[in-house]
Amino acid sequence: MRLSEISGKEIIDYDKGERLGILGQTDLVIDEETGKIESFIIPSMKWFGLGKKEKEVTVHWRQIIKIGTDMIIIDVDKK
Repeated sequence: MRLSEISGKEIIDYDKGERLGILGQTDLVIDEETGKIESFIIPSMKWFGLGKKEKEVTVHWRQIIKIGTDMIIIDVDKK
């Protein structure tokens, strides 16, 4: 799967049913040797994205449960 195919999808927390962000508005952590995505970092913004970052959520690739047509469902508690 290419990054362009998953970019723009909403990231949803499976347990809370909560929208965490959109892939494409995140930072990616990429393994320099293999080129594989290890994790992505979702910024939490105030005031509809106009404020400063409050905190960040790091989602590791292994936490992804399902990649659908419109969203990526993740399990934040999965280690």
